Amino acid sequence: MRFGTRLLHNGNEVDPHTGAASIPLYQASTYHQFDLDHPGAFDYARSGNPTRQALEQTIAALEEGERGLAFASGMAAISTVFLLFSSGDHLVVSKDLYGGTFRMLTEVLPRLGIEATFVDTTDLTQVETAIRPHTRALYVETPSNPTLKVTDLAGVAAIAKQYGLLTIVDNTFMTPYLQQPLTLGADIVVHSATKFISGHSDVVSGLVAVKDPVLGDRLAGLQNAFGAVLGVNDSWLTLRGLKTLKARLDASSASAARLARGLKEIPGIERVYYTGLPEHEGHELQNAQAKGHGAVLSFDTGSADRAKAVCDHVRLPIVAVSLGAVESILSYPAKMSHAAMPREERLQRGVTDGLLRLSVGLEDPDDLLNDLEQAIRARRLVSVNTEWRASIV
Repeated sequence: MRFGTRLLHNGNEVDPHTGAASIPLYQASTYHQFDLDHPGAFDYARSGNPTRQALEQTIAALEEGERGLAFASGMAAISTVFLLFSSGDHLVVSKDLYGGTFRMLTEVLPRLGIEATFVDTTDLTQVETAIRPHTRALYVETPSNPTLKVTDLAGVAAIAKQYGLLTIVDNTFMTPYLQQPLTLGADIVVHSATKFISGHSDVVSGLVAVKDPVLGDRLAGLQNAFGAVLGVNDSWLTLRGLKTLKARLDASSASAARLARGLKEIPGIERVYYTGLPEHEGHELQNAQAKGHGAVLSFDTGSADRAKAVCDHVRLPIVAVSLGAVESILSYPAKMSHAAMPREERLQRGVTDGLLRLSVGLEDPDDLLNDLEQAIRARRLVSVNTEWRASIV
């Protein structure tokens, strides 16, 4: 079956007990054991819940994996994966990545004796050079957040196998519809399912998929011990959101491509980042390893004042943290997704004070482009008025 069909027919679409066309919400914290010598599949909701299990089985199937796990947030998923490692271990990590992951790697894991080296993973030579005797994994985010750098997943996985390392991939931007890292050699895929997978700005959730059952068992043990599991209501909402993933991403990706081309033509926009643009340095690689370019783009306005003025004048996108929803979301990474990253670190990664990230929703793309144009024109007027007032003071 093709992906769109598998979203709706993956073995978890019908309740096996009642035939209901939606998996029920099993709102129970504990389960009666009919035979103490032969306990049932579920005993305590932290360890397992039928609704959550349906979601976990679904993400495993969609990612072409063997085991899926659902967590209370994307960072809960990522943090639990990092608990696979011990004091003295070392990780090689994409230089460009989500600020929350950066915070975990620089503020929390070092207290546990786990080190990380950040490199430009688009350069495989840098990846291999950074490996040490005590390196245990490569962690990659591709396309990266928010400058959309593209890493060769098969190439990274091949290096990892050569050195006996795990390959971990954050697949939030692409989802299993557009990119399947496990099929390219990765060992673990993580998602902030809050984003495109859920798709409606109404749930916070994280997902993990692995292709090795033994590794899956290790992660399940950590999930049970750490306890940051996804609740039943959020599991149901995430399952519901998944059903429309293909339809939403098809529409939003097409609109994102239209907006990226349009933004390039607007005076005052210094640079547009979108892998669907032929001039993007990762364009051909993205075409080779993914089925599309997604619905996230970024553009540089040139300064913090200009970026903030655009945010003040847009009418259609909400100005907010997060991405991947049916409504377009305009974010200011310097103060939002990458606020945890020191300014010097941000600038080194191209996350400038004038950079804005746009997650394109389901609005008409021409309406969105017209709105962005008027906001940018208003920004230019604000800038001119400010300069004029300064000249007469």
